[in-house]
Amino acid sequence: MKSILFLFGTRPEAIKMAPLIHCLSNDPEFRIKVGVTAQHREMLDQVLDFFEINVDYDLNVMSPDQKLHTLTSRLIADITNDILLKESFDFVLVQGDTTTVLAASLAAFYQKVKVVHLEAGLRSGNMDAPFPEEMNRILTSKLASIHLCPTENAKANLFAENIKENVYVVGNTVIDALFLGLEKLREMPDTSFSEKYHNIDFTKKIILVTCHRRENFGQPFESICKALLTIAAQHQDDVEIVYPVHPNPNVQKAAHQHLVARNIKLISPLDYPDLIWMMSKSYMILTDSGGIQEEAPSLGKPVIVLREVTERIEGITAGNAVLAGSSVEKIIAETSRLLSDRYYYDSFTASANPYGDGNAGSKIVALFKTAFSG
Repeated sequence: MKSILFLFGTRPEAIKMAPLIHCLSNDPEFRIKVGVTAQHREMLDQVLDFFEINVDYDLNVMSPDQKLHTLTSRLIADITNDILLKESFDFVLVQGDTTTVLAASLAAFYQKVKVVHLEAGLRSGNMDAPFPEEMNRILTSKLASIHLCPTENAKANLFAENIKENVYVVGNTVIDALFLGLEKLREMPDTSFSEKYHNIDFTKKIILVTCHRRENFGQPFESICKALLTIAAQHQDDVEIVYPVHPNPNVQKAAHQHLVARNIKLISPLDYPDLIWMMSKSYMILTDSGGIQEEAPSLGKPVIVLREVTERIEGITAGNAVLAGSSVEKIIAETSRLLSDRYYYDSFTASANPYGDGNAGSKIVALFKTAFSG
C-alpha cells in the first residue's frame, strides 16, 4: 500500500486536489492523508466543506499581512516538524505554484520523500509575472520526482529545461472539480443563489470580473478600474459588472475607491459553488485568475485576461481567451466587441477546452498503479 500526503494551503489548490483525493481515497491500494497549511484560511475552508474533504493535519499558518520570507520559513519548519517527522510517506503531492508548494517540496526533499507535482510545467517566461509563482514552480520542478502536466505545452516547457523523466500529460483536475461542482449545484435550487444576489440585475449581460494578482497592484489596477468605469458608462442599460473583491487590502481599498457606478456591483469574495454559479450566469469574464482561464471554456464563456503575460497560453492559442493586460484601450475594445459582435463572441466557444475533459483524476490513479508502483 502506497502512502500519499496531499499538502496544500489555498483555495485553488484545494479545488484542483479535491477530485484526486476522492479518487485515491476510495482505492484500497493507497493510504491517503491530507495536510493543509491554511495559507488562506477562510477561502480554503469553504472548499474543504463543499467537497467534503477530511483534514488530518492543519498547520493554520495564516496571519494578517504575512510576508513571503516569514511565511516560507515558517512553512518549511512546520511541515517538517509537525508532519514529515511524525509520519512516513512514499509521496508528497503538491499542486501548482503557491508558497506552500515550494515550501512543501523543499521540506519533502530534505526528508528524502518523493514529490509529485500536479499541474507541472506551467511557465510565463517572466520571473516577475506572476510573482512569486513563476519562481515557485520552476524550483518545484527541480525538486519533484514526478511531473503531472496539464497540457503538451507544459510538458514541452519541462523538456526545454532538461526535465524529461517521469513527465506525464494528464489534463487539468480543475475541469474534474468543475464538473463535480456543477453536479452538486444541480441538486440545489437556483433561487438559493439568485435570492442571495438580489441586488444584481440578471436580465442584463453580466460581466464577471476577478482581479487580485500582485503584478496588478498599483497603477495596473487603476488602469483596469478606468477601463471598467468606461465600459459601465457606455453600457448603462444592458450591462451589469459584478466584481467579487479579493480580501487583500491592496485590492479592497483601490476597488472601493475607484469603482463607483450604478451598474458596477462590488460584492464579497464568492465561495466556490457561488463562483461557478456566477460564471454560468455571466456573459463574459475579465480575470487575472489562472483557474478561471481554465474553467471558463467548459462553461462556454469568453475570457479577457487581465495580465501582460500568461502561462496558460493554450486558451489564447485555441481562441477561448484574449490577452489584454492592464491596457485601458484593449480592455474596452475587446469587451465592446464581444458585446456587439455575435460572430466574434461565438468564435471564443467554437473549440474544446484545451485544459482537459474531466478525466484527469482517473488518468493519474492509473499512473500511480502502473508507472509509480515500484
